[in-house]
Amino acid sequence: MKFTLNWLRQYIDFDLTPDELAGRLTMLGLEVDSVEECYPALDNIFVARVEAVYPHPQADKLVLCDVSVGRETSRRVVCGAPNVRPGMVTAIALPGAELPGGLKVRPAKIRGESSEGMLCSARELKIGDDHAGIMDLPPELVPGQPLSEALGLKDILVEVDLTPNRPDCASVIGIAREVGGMVGKRVKPPVSGPLPALSGEGLPFSVTIDSPADCPRYAARLLTKVKIAPSPWWLQQRLLAVGLRPINNLVDITNFVMMEYGQPLHAFDYKKLAGGKIIVRQAAEGEIFETLDGIERRLESGMLLICDGAKPVAIAGVMGGANSEVSGETTEVLLESACFDAVSIRRTAGKLKLSTEASYRFERGVDPLGVPKAMERAVQLIVELCGAEVHSGGADVREGLQPPPALRLRVGRTSDLIGMEFSSGEIARILAAIEIDSTTVDDGTLLVNPPSFRVDLEREIDLIEEVARLKGYNEIPTTLPCVPMSFPEDDPDRRLKKRLAALMTAQGFYQAINYSFVNPKHFDMIGIPTGGELRRAVTLMNPLAEDQSVMRTMLLPGLLENLRRNVNYQSSDVRLFEVGKVFIASGNGQPREHHRLAAVLCGRRQPGAPMLYDGGVMTDIYDAKGVVEQLLDGLRLKSVNFVGECSGAMVYADPAIFLQFRSGDRVLGHLGKVAGPVLKAFAIKQEVFFVELDLDLLVGALPASEAFVPLPKFPGVKRDLAVLVPENVPGGEMVQAIVDSGEVLVEHVEIFDVFRGRHINQGLKSIGITITYRAADQTLEDEAVDRIHTKITEMILSRFNGQLREV
Repeated sequence: MKFTLNWLRQYIDFDLTPDELAGRLTMLGLEVDSVEECYPALDNIFVARVEAVYPHPQADKLVLCDVSVGRETSRRVVCGAPNVRPGMVTAIALPGAELPGGLKVRPAKIRGESSEGMLCSARELKIGDDHAGIMDLPPELVPGQPLSEALGLKDILVEVDLTPNRPDCASVIGIAREVGGMVGKRVKPPVSGPLPALSGEGLPFSVTIDSPADCPRYAARLLTKVKIAPSPWWLQQRLLAVGLRPINNLVDITNFVMMEYGQPLHAFDYKKLAGGKIIVRQAAEGEIFETLDGIERRLESGMLLICDGAKPVAIAGVMGGANSEVSGETTEVLLESACFDAVSIRRTAGKLKLSTEASYRFERGVDPLGVPKAMERAVQLIVELCGAEVHSGGADVREGLQPPPALRLRVGRTSDLIGMEFSSGEIARILAAIEIDSTTVDDGTLLVNPPSFRVDLEREIDLIEEVARLKGYNEIPTTLPCVPMSFPEDDPDRRLKKRLAALMTAQGFYQAINYSFVNPKHFDMIGIPTGGELRRAVTLMNPLAEDQSVMRTMLLPGLLENLRRNVNYQSSDVRLFEVGKVFIASGNGQPREHHRLAAVLCGRRQPGAPMLYDGGVMTDIYDAKGVVEQLLDGLRLKSVNFVGECSGAMVYADPAIFLQFRSGDRVLGHLGKVAGPVLKAFAIKQEVFFVELDLDLLVGALPASEAFVPLPKFPGVKRDLAVLVPENVPGGEMVQAIVDSGEVLVEHVEIFDVFRGRHINQGLKSIGITITYRAADQTLEDEAVDRIHTKITEMILSRFNGQLREV
């Protein structure tokens, strides 16, 4: 948004310097991009009078002019302008001047005659488009006077970068309102008093709105006996200063009022409107319309059109049509002032790639109550500058107009958010400075009626922001927030997942991250029976692909797909794990979500190691069991037992090579070897072992307490025990029985051998157990150790139906 200080002072009195004004506006949220002098290149351009004109002796199209520039003696200038004449007052660039285009004026000889300056046209000075001849200035101007001073061009141009939520400041009056809030003064509007009643009765034209939601208000008035001519200099100067090109008095008035009020206007040649009708409707798909720039544009359905009785005449809020354009022969004008839906205009301008000064304002939102004010201002100027007569009355259709709702503003909330104390009276005065009226509900609440020009005020927080910026951000004291010296509680699920990922990667595993959307064929490939819980999958209504149409109920199939891909790429030593959610469908429509960990491992136990040093030993069930033991040890879960029970649901596991691990009655997970049919279904041709953990149960498991244990001072004593037991007796239960025996001298128990074969009867196996005894306060004697060892041996033989093995 551009404006000049002289233009701004027409509506508000202030004593701020340009730099002070720029700083204050920026602190109000209206960032000032530039402050510069208007027409700085006119410093060496002066008013001159042509005293006499003589033919050039050497050129038919050139003349010699004696020019008076103030008190100086007459200067001789060679000129080729067709309109030069004696007594004419014009503009001269003296030697040493540099024109706005970069041309430097020097004394010169032109076809043998000396020339001591240059008589200039408006285009050469960048103050107009007229290049038909030199400037023809009013005769009352004094020769020798600087041109910028004589024409009132001494001014300061300010450019403000507006945010999209401040369309009210896309006008000089809107900027003046903000300045009034700074200096405590009210804006002097160019139109005051009651506005004419626009009832729509007795008019030679009519206005119909087919889409009130897209056009809440449309006002129009008819003017006759309009005389199209160049605008007066003051009007041209206002437009030129802000970068708009003067065209003629009628068009210039509509542009001037748009910059003044922020309300775009449009003038139709009334004689070109079929049937004297204005119809606001939506375009049909593919409708063709030629705009003022001469381009035919293909429209889409939903775009808003202004039409007459037979055809479209304008794209609403964007650009008028060539078929109703005002020309030099226009004598009757229908003036439009309307309010259009911002979203509709923004969509239309974007799709057509057509941005105009009008669309810039409409697509941000204009003041619906300012529509008749801007129209009355334009009507007054057209009557004054175009000699027009205005038809009594006019149309003002406002079926879609909705008053802005009142907002409740809490004084306490305002004080808390801004960080300083306010009273209701102080807040009311601050808001009233920019014409936002309010009434007191009680001591702590104001009822605020947002003005129609502030379309951005929709919530209480918007009003609080207004109070803060008008009070001045620099006036708000700096305070430190009250931050409690505590940390938020860590999510136990997330903490467990991070810990498990660290433990798995420490054991040489790589983490896989698969989609939760999986192939429904996985259920058959992994062997889940019909009716099993793991087949109760959630089916997606709109899957990305057929092989991603259900939510996964287990992690293992995805890891087997990963493993197969690695093996196919000749990477057969694989260790992968995944931590994620599985989803089980339930009857209430919301699936049950469970957290799981799954891992697969296959190939060599020590990849890359030489064959001499176990480089060729393959992974087996003990590697999978070791992975689980490391996890449990890292989580400090001590009371976990491994049980060789394979339930009917574990159809994807080899029942002969399978273990569950439990904590009390809860099954924390299981491990084992993937069954052969499953490997065949996944096209995997080597043994694969797996681990599955229920993380929901792990979260609730209590870890053992951490305590410092000093190194032992006294030596330990080891005793071995070799027992023949039935084949179905788990060795781990024997170890656990010794640990749970209650003997305080038992420090460590481990199995060192399991043997079957020669000298061992069919159906039996030999388990060798080493027991370490140690006392914390003395060296143990053999008699004491033998006594406890004998007691433990008898307990094992009795409990597990065993017998000592003879060596």
